[in-house]
Amino acid sequence: MTIRRRTQALGALLGVAALALVAGCGTSGSSDTTATPGTGGFIPPAIPMKQSMGKMEGQVNILAWPGYAEDGSNDPKVDWVTPFEKATGCQANVKYFGTSDEAVNLMKTGGYDVVSASGDASLRLVAAGDVAPVNTALIKDYSQIEPFLKDRAWNSVNGQMYGVPHGWGANLLMYRTDDVKPAPTSWGAVFTDASKYKGKVTAYDSPIYIADAALYLMKTQPDLGIKDPYALDQKQLDAAVSLLKEQRQNISEYWSDYLKEVQAFKTGDSVIGTTWEVIKQLAASEKAPVKAILPSEGATGWSDTWMISSHAQHPNCAYAWMSYITEPKPQSEVAQYFGEAPANGQACQLTGEAFCKAYHVTDKAFANKIWYWTTPITQCLDGRTATTCTDYTQWTQAWTEIKG
Repeated sequence: MTIRRRTQALGALLGVAALALVAGCGTSGSSDTTATPGTGGFIPPAIPMKQSMGKMEGQVNILAWPGYAEDGSNDPKVDWVTPFEKATGCQANVKYFGTSDEAVNLMKTGGYDVVSASGDASLRLVAAGDVAPVNTALIKDYSQIEPFLKDRAWNSVNGQMYGVPHGWGANLLMYRTDDVKPAPTSWGAVFTDASKYKGKVTAYDSPIYIADAALYLMKTQPDLGIKDPYALDQKQLDAAVSLLKEQRQNISEYWSDYLKEVQAFKTGDSVIGTTWEVIKQLAASEKAPVKAILPSEGATGWSDTWMISSHAQHPNCAYAWMSYITEPKPQSEVAQYFGEAPANGQACQLTGEAFCKAYHVTDKAFANKIWYWTTPITQCLDGRTATTCTDYTQWTQAWTEIKG
């Protein structure tokens, strides 16, 4: 589940942000894997995997985040669906969704062939038998996908990929440079030190934000035994909830609309809190005195995955779409329009160096500091077998309690 509302207007604004891109940290050869959790530890339903391509069916029903499957309707200059249709003969029927919960529910209807799922939805789709394992040998440029995005807890189970990585990003810490001094280096600025900015702290409005608190506790209270911020037993969840309840006293507002966060930082109603790189770029382009960092503890983030329905009526066109949308050219177009790092590093040859540096596209060291959204399930994702972990339903109930 995510409350990430990616409106169709985002692309037009990103065009402005792209002009204001500034180079971020360069790439690094570090082999740090501290944020590399194991793959899902449950046995999914037995769904057959496609073994070979067949004749195109003439159409494909795509369920996507706004900005992921643009056909020129919103902006004639923004169209990577039409080239796909011309190349394959598959008419793309695109439906946008606003939250991961919505996507999960729509996939249950069986009316869609392929979906762009965030990590807080993907395991739910796998466990429910709504998506099939993906034969990556049928994906043309799969070898070009950055290795650090493959075989991860949110897109594979027991070594089997259940999708094709699409785009990713980190949840950063943004602050107003004129109000927050000295410059923060830790998430402690919005947790243990949040009272310094009472009434002006902002946080992401979703149960998955509990993982941000768990990550901070994992690094600062090792006695809790947290090894993965998405694998929390009841005691660990209670500790994260307690921390978030304390933070609640200093919150100005929880955000789900990125435009509202931009406005809050411009006016000074918010001076510190979680953000995305694209939001920072937008705020800076509108003259807000802001900076964003990846704190010392690392961060949560998202990595979206194209997944094929287990009931796909047009499986060949669905595979054709997953193969096409992960080629360098459409990857570069989506990334620049949407504001995220493309999964295919070869897209950097088309986006330009400044974009790739700002979004850390091929920066494995940066990516390895991110704990990507993963659906909490009762089977502990950190490998514990003698313990029952809390699941997303419990996180949702806890989030309601936190907000009051």
